[in-house]
Amino acid sequence: MAVAALSTVVEWYDFTLYLYFATVLSRVFFGGGATSLLATLAGFAISYAMRPLGAVVFGHIGDRIGRRRTLLLSMMLMTAAMLATALLPDYAAIGPAAGVLLLALRCFMAFSVGGEYTGVVAYMLEGAPERRRGLLTSLASAASEVGALLAVALSALTVGMLSPADLAAWGWRIPFFAGAVLAGAVWFARSVMEESPDFERQVAERSVPDSPLRHTLRHHRPALLRTFAVSALGSITYYVGITYVPAFLTSSGVLAEGRSLGLSTLAAVAVIVVTPFTGALSDRVGRRPVLLWLAAASALLPLGMFAVMGSGDEWMIAFGAVVLACLAGGVSAVGAPATAEQFPGEGRLSGLALGVTMATAIFGGLTPFLAEVLVKLTGWHAVPGAMIALVALAVLPVFARMPETRPVPAEAGRG
Repeated sequence: MAVAALSTVVEWYDFTLYLYFATVLSRVFFGGGATSLLATLAGFAISYAMRPLGAVVFGHIGDRIGRRRTLLLSMMLMTAAMLATALLPDYAAIGPAAGVLLLALRCFMAFSVGGEYTGVVAYMLEGAPERRRGLLTSLASAASEVGALLAVALSALTVGMLSPADLAAWGWRIPFFAGAVLAGAVWFARSVMEESPDFERQVAERSVPDSPLRHTLRHHRPALLRTFAVSALGSITYYVGITYVPAFLTSSGVLAEGRSLGLSTLAAVAVIVVTPFTGALSDRVGRRPVLLWLAAASALLPLGMFAVMGSGDEWMIAFGAVVLACLAGGVSAVGAPATAEQFPGEGRLSGLALGVTMATAIFGGLTPFLAEVLVKLTGWHAVPGAMIALVALAVLPVFARMPETRPVPAEAGRG
């Protein structure tokens, strides 16, 4: 379980690296023109469309032949994708073809990552004691933020230590080479993992579904809707409330590139701190109440936080970034067990593939690009906060009707 939790570092290292490095990549691969940042963010959004496809494929593998094998395969492909990205020729060498190649590798990476997080969450849930499911499963979210912290720290260090010319010529490759080494190390560590106890139960009982996807669509449609709602809020609070923030601050002229990346380190630390506490709280009071509180806070706070960050005051920028990070970390923490508990072991990965990754593709991959477009069109710095608030208001009714999935201890049931 420790290896499984720590292995989410790689997935989030890569995807947050791309967003934290978006302004640099826009110059390296798209020429640095007026629309280059939009092109970079659009590439992120387009590649995310591959994530649900990868999730369905890897979910089928995980539901049919085991969680361990799908986690090994996805990590092997992620290692290859990051190494290939580090070796790509840039715009100065091959012109617009550089952006096309970057997009192609982002699509391959998104496909590889498709079943990664959901596979780890299912593995953690199935191996955790019932009373500690929320805490232990939330560690997958906390560990993933370690990956984001590594990404923003290495990005800030690379940008801060190199001249703009060196950064564009070769320095941008350093974080991607580091990611490839990290992924290879995690693949090696995963090779010693045991199979999930729940999947071993399915094999022993001969209850492994022949077609996990069909099984899930036939028997668990309401669970898919609830999973989609939880993941929609988790995605937009994370991708707009955390990973888009450096690009927002830089493109709005509020902070320089290096300082905005440094600020994101603070946000990543805040997520790591708040995640286990939120997971443990959901073990005590339930998943549903915590989700309702977080959705209400997400409807009220982000508007003000983006408005104060746009003011230019560094203390207010730091305060806004930390508040947004705590919201996103809280939703991710309780969302991990809450979504996995919507489905039984049979077909669990396929259910998560449909619900989680479809929501992430829409509210994670597309929203940073949409936020940048709307800020440019309106000049209103609070637009990203309004986007988060609208999604929070939309999912509140779903959370209000959601059945509680926290396992009830036997002695509590007798009381």
